[in-house]
Amino acid sequence: MTRGGVEKLVRIPLNSISLEGLLKVPQSAKSLVIFVHGSGSSRLSPRNNYVADVLNRAGLATLLFDLLTEDEDQVYETRFDIDLLVERLRVATHWVKDNELTKNFKIGYFGASTGAAAAIKAAADLGEDIKALVSRGGRPDLAGEALTKLKSPILLIVGGQDEEVIKLNKKALALIKAEKKLSIIPGATHLFEEEGTLDQVAKEAVEWFNKHW
Repeated sequence: MTRGGVEKLVRIPLNSISLEGLLKVPQSAKSLVIFVHGSGSSRLSPRNNYVADVLNRAGLATLLFDLLTEDEDQVYETRFDIDLLVERLRVATHWVKDNELTKNFKIGYFGASTGAAAAIKAAADLGEDIKALVSRGGRPDLAGEALTKLKSPILLIVGGQDEEVIKLNKKALALIKAEKKLSIIPGATHLFEEEGTLDQVAKEAVEWFNKHW
């Protein structure tokens, strides 16, 4: 975080429950990236937190939040309920737009794995409210018809060794009519655990978001 910024745990109310999150707002921030994690992960995802830290150092605010409660996350089918994840993401997006700290910020999404599909579907619904998207090792194919309705510019980042996901991303890319780019990181597997690969993901994400604010 930059000096003078804000970092705090937040609770996003949703009917009878609340979703926990971590909001970081650098002092000079005018835009915010909402992270949408994949199945079996949470706001504590080390990879998403690493990327978020890089975005923070670049002056972008970030929100990492739990799309599911602890009880919900125990149910395998719920983890893959894309429509449920989309609804949770919509709620978080409206929370950002209503929050005093971030209400005038431009908003982008960073989705990983199945979270990328939820990000695409939510962005297709929200239109110009979502300025840009980045997918890391994502499953955009799970977004279905939303791919053709998407208006927000999208960057799809895939590991060079993640062959099956490369194929799925190429098929999804062909359906997207919005501005789009597929970036394949040489030597990286699905989780980008190889040295330097996650740094490359974060660098490309910063460049993509800053290009489209």
